[in-house]
Amino acid sequence: MKNVFSLSKAVSAGIAGTVAMTLFMFMGKFMGINMNVPKMLSSMFGGNLAIGWIMHFMIGIFLAVSFGLIFYNVISAENRIVKGMLFGIIPWFMAQMIVMPMMSVMQGMNFSDGLFSGSLKLAFASLIAHFVYGAVVGAIYKPQLKTAANPSV
Repeated sequence: MKNVFSLSKAVSAGIAGTVAMTLFMFMGKFMGINMNVPKMLSSMFGGNLAIGWIMHFMIGIFLAVSFGLIFYNVISAENRIVKGMLFGIIPWFMAQMIVMPMMSVMQGMNFSDGLFSGSLKLAFASLIAHFVYGAVVGAIYKPQLKTAANPSV
């Protein structure tokens, strides 16, 4: 049996993972942690919040497709949820080392000001949010199995 990528399952997983991550981030307000990714993304486009939301979901879908195409078979964990959570470390690390520092530069600060979200508390909350995203993506995404009995998949 061979795993065959499923675009529809990856897109569904990306949407569900992005919703779960967003709900987790908005709960952070109750703990004094402000993580509003759509608003942050919209700042690159003159504050158009609709574009920020669209970008947020596009990124979530793109990452889930990447998970299904590349990382699903690379990460050796048996449990799909664990596999997804391990995958979540990759976009979290990229966000902390590239995206957040670039956002800092766009706001007139130094690149180093944005490293790890400029705060270990925010960076840790972001890590948990990416674990939530990865867990949901891993739970939902399941490749199709290509078998001798079903070679058309």
